[in-house]
Amino acid sequence: RHIELTLGDPARTWLANAGYDPVYGARPLKRVIQKTLQDRLATMILEGRIRDGDTVMANVEDGEIILDPLVEAEAA
Repeated sequence: RHIELTLGDPARTWLANAGYDPVYGARPLKRVIQKTLQDRLATMILEGRIRDGDTVMANVEDGEIILDPLVEAEAA
């Protein structure tokens, strides 16, 4: 499938902070990305909320990553 994921600056900062550990460095980042992005995107695909060719915007709201599918007018 071809689904474009766009990260807003707050989402990038959130992922960098959540995926960094003083002892392990950036090793936890893979798990954070899987939990907050990949798993949620898979659920959205299965629910039919996003389809092949769609764009999804990741941002932060109330301290959590949110994923918003963009309609064609917003993506253009």
